[in-house]
Amino acid sequence: MIYVGLTGGIGSGKTTVAGYFKELGVPIYNSDERAKTLMNSSKDLKEAIINLLGTNAYQDEKLNKTYIAKRVFSNKDLLQKLNDIVHPAVRNDFHDWALKQNSPYVIQEAAILFENGSYVNYDKLILVKAPKPIRLQRIVARDSSSLNQITERMDAQWDDERKIPLSDFIIENINLDQTKNQVFKIHKDLLKLIS
Repeated sequence: MIYVGLTGGIGSGKTTVAGYFKELGVPIYNSDERAKTLMNSSKDLKEAIINLLGTNAYQDEKLNKTYIAKRVFSNKDLLQKLNDIVHPAVRNDFHDWALKQNSPYVIQEAAILFENGSYVNYDKLILVKAPKPIRLQRIVARDSSSLNQITERMDAQWDDERKIPLSDFIIENINLDQTKNQVFKIHKDLLKLIS
């Protein structure tokens, strides 16, 4: 089984691309969703996050995402410490999940594969990219974040120029029909590698 990493900056359309792969029958592991689940369900993770960020990190026993985002996206050191707590748990969870899949390849969708160094753990890497104005438009439409908060999150990620040389496949996600075609071509290329 081939492990494929799917990444891209905030607002690039990773989840849309992952959805197209899912339509082709490819198992998708959404790192952000699983991280939130683990951060809410794992006693050890909860304890470590509260030790790092204080009791306000949880509200009514649930992750306080707004509070955490305010704290970590304006403080790179704190963000790194949080990532050092959460990413190993997500990595282990992904491997457990992947072993249960029956597919030639699986995809792990994750925002910061390059930034946290985990890109080396994949057989192939897919980068989803889009121009910054389009990304900003998408984020404003889906989130209630301020422009300042969005910019802080973007600045915490590498820019595409840094990611391109490390990627095996690049999807330019502007026109959805073209994006779907690119996904289908990559799917066929990945299946060729396996057969």
